[in-house]
Amino acid sequence: MRAPGASNRSRAPGRPPVGTGVSRRTAAEAAGVAAFLALALLGVPALRNGYWQLVLQTSAIYTVVALSLALLLGRVGMISLGQVALLAIGGWIALRLGFATSMPFLLVVLVTGLLTGLLGTLIGLPALRLSGLHLALITLMFAAAITLLLEATQFPNGGGGFLGHSVLTTAPSILRRPRFAAGDAAYYRLVVVVTALMFLLVVVHVRSRPGRAWAAIRQSEAAALAAGVNVTLYKLWALALASFMTGVAGGLLAASGGGLTVYQFPTQNSIILLAVTLMGGISSLWGPIVAGLLFEALPALLRTWGLPSDLLIILFGVGVIQVQLTAAAGLASQVPRDLANLVRLLGRLAGRPRGRELSG
Repeated sequence: MRAPGASNRSRAPGRPPVGTGVSRRTAAEAAGVAAFLALALLGVPALRNGYWQLVLQTSAIYTVVALSLALLLGRVGMISLGQVALLAIGGWIALRLGFATSMPFLLVVLVTGLLTGLLGTLIGLPALRLSGLHLALITLMFAAAITLLLEATQFPNGGGGFLGHSVLTTAPSILRRPRFAAGDAAYYRLVVVVTALMFLLVVVHVRSRPGRAWAAIRQSEAAALAAGVNVTLYKLWALALASFMTGVAGGLLAASGGGLTVYQFPTQNSIILLAVTLMGGISSLWGPIVAGLLFEALPALLRTWGLPSDLLIILFGVGVIQVQLTAAAGLASQVPRDLANLVRLLGRLAGRPRGRELSG
């Protein structure tokens, strides 16, 4: 008999169970990513190289964008080619708020994320019934439309009106940094901290009910519906979360470097971002970090070596094919496994002569 007052927590058949534990793999990845970000937080500013500090700062920002894409693609199974467009929208909103109001920087970034999340959700509403190639094409057309719209309106630079852009001034479209992060090194640290918070936000979602619902939807949308999962709600949830993170990244990018221009967000960048995210790995927390470095640090490295930028398209194309054929989990999973196999092989080779000497 059940004791008086005891409750029987029932749930709908097939609905993802409510639990608090995380898998050992996710916990290990989260700990590794936290250690890596701590190293990046403390070690990179010590290099005192402004160029590479800016490159790694931008890589951290695009890591957040890749994280949002990996969330949609790897956790829910939704292919989006509009994340770069949402990044541009986030930058535009942050600049408009920064020039039009006196809100603190962190509040501007937060409001930018919320507004971008709302816009991303509204834009995603008509595409909820689409999947696969159709969803990819719709989001790619959205990215192209945003690019054309930005070319016509430009980013805000302190002008009047709703658009906030004036052709009479040459002021750059750059967001004011907070006083505590006015310097380049301090702002770099702020970007890394916000990046770490975005990873934490994703881990919290993946370990809870939304994460289990997304996993069910990714496996089979029909089966998830039959199990009682509210597919529409959790898809919108994923879109809102991914758009929020991308908006936050846009706010950070608006205060990074020399400001925003329309040439930073060409439509092909949406395809390149998808390629590097697949190469990095969509089911691992390390994947977005690899993707951010491939998206920003690798081009900077090629420029330093004097190699043509067109080489990137070839490298990314070959990389996607290689990953899809030999390591579907991405480089974040393949490289550690290959290194472990190499260490074991070297260990066996080193042990053979000793074994023969002992036997002799």
